[in-house]
This record gives sequence, C-alpha cells and structure tokens, in this order.
Amino acid sequence: MLFDLISHDIVEAMKAKDKARLMALRNVKKYFIEAKTAPGAGDELSDETALKILAKLVKQGKDTAALYKEQGREDLAEEELAQVAAIEAYLPKALSDEELISELKVIIAEVGASSAKEMGKVMGVASKRLAGRAEGKAISAKVRELLS
Repeated sequence: MLFDLISHDIVEAMKAKDKARLMALRNVKKYFIEAKTAPGAGDELSDETALKILAKLVKQGKDTAALYKEQGREDLAEEELAQVAAIEAYLPKALSDEELISELKVIIAEVGASSAKEMGKVMGVASKRLAGRAEGKAISAKVRELLS
C-alpha cells in the first residue's frame, strides 16, 4: 500500500539526511492523510486515489519549477524538480505517445465511440485507466485527435 510505503520511506530519508526527498515525502503524506480523513473516505486510502494525488503533486511541482525558471530562480527550480523526482519514483512508468495512442484506441473500441461528441465517454474510462501514467491534457488531446 502506497501510504505505508511513503511512511516507511520518510524514516529512510531522515536516516539518509536526504532533505529534498524528505520534504517531498512529508508533503505527500500530508495530502494522503487529508484524503484519508475526508468525509466519506472511511479512513481508507486506495492506491488508485494515492496515485492520483501523486500525479497531481508532480504536475504542480513541474509547473512551479517552470515559474521559478521564468523568474530566473534556478536554485528554487532545481529544489522543486528534486522533490518532483522523489515523488515520480512512486508513479508507474509514464506512457510514450505510441503506447498512449494504442491504449486509447482500445478504450475507444470498448466504449464504441465514433465521433468527437462521444469524447466524454472515452475520457471517463481513459482517465481512470491511465491515472498516473499520462497527464489529463495529453489524454484529452489524443482522444480529440483520434475521434476527429
């Protein structure tokens, strides 16, 4: 279970005095605890939900690093990217463009979508199935391309 793995790795990061990894993992655990204690969560955190949280944090970290670079703060950008790398280690390998297209073709066939009007059906299934392996924007763009 990802929650337990992150908790264990926080201790390991403390022992190794790995500051960037420790900060990243503590932040992840904070979000995990918030998700576990949210109304209706029943004090449980599925790995699927945990992966969505991790993917969201990676995206936010990359966006923040890009802003730092625009402002000429390479030091802060590097720190942010180090934390992103620590979090990415827990995500499944990202899909290549070819793999993404292949997966989406299968989903489109399963759903029976044939036009851009049915994009919502495809996105619902694709978002769940490809969570943590592809960004929502990339999925959306490829689905739109395949259905038009």
